[in-house]
Amino acid sequence: MATVKEFSVEEKLSSLVNLQKIDSKLDEIRILKGELPMEVADLEDEIQGLYARQTRIEEEINGVTEFINQRKEAIKEAEALVKKYEKQSENVKNNREFEAINKEIEMQQLEVKLAEKHIKDANEEIAEKAITLEKAKKNIGMKEGVLASKKSELEKIIAANEQEETQYLKQAEAARAAVDPRLLASYEKIRTNYRNGLAVVPVERDACGGCFYAIPPQKQSEIRQHKKVMVCENCGRILVDEELNNNIEI
Repeated sequence: MATVKEFSVEEKLSSLVNLQKIDSKLDEIRILKGELPMEVADLEDEIQGLYARQTRIEEEINGVTEFINQRKEAIKEAEALVKKYEKQSENVKNNREFEAINKEIEMQQLEVKLAEKHIKDANEEIAEKAITLEKAKKNIGMKEGVLASKKSELEKIIAANEQEETQYLKQAEAARAAVDPRLLASYEKIRTNYRNGLAVVPVERDACGGCFYAIPPQKQSEIRQHKKVMVCENCGRILVDEELNNNIEI
């Protein structure tokens, strides 16, 4: 039966330091990218929304244009009826028929005037929407210009660091596999608590390398002995001695 190797505290700490240094390198690359990935994603979402708005305005203009065409057809029909009634009025037999035909003519003429007013109002609405549409298109053009610039900048950063980042990602995966699972869980939890991602820090100038809290001489001595994992009482980071930290290079 195969025996599972028990790692010493020093080996466990060395694995943690190694992982921390690799993760710190990856953090540096992410800092180089800065907020660009998020800005690019936000701009893409914003542009998508602007295109949706542009489409909506165009559909509204098409709808109003269709309404204008319907009103123009209504005018043609009304004018045709007016001509028809005027011709009929030439053959009326009495005043009653004449008045009835005149009333129909007046109603159709009112229909024409009402349709013309609707067309005038609709044309004004189209003019307003056309201005809004032009502004939307200009806004899209401007945003797409900014997006192209930020994408280009991000692509340059990615291209410049892609090989190095890929290398560190592979190293990080291997380093995580070498860390004691319980220690790894603590490490990951501590990392998420701090923006700089430092979970393992050396004691420097008698103080914690993360929060600069003074470490008593007795505790420093215990840290150098590598007999147990020590943490900073102030920030909770895992502490290692400077010599162990400096001996590990990636």
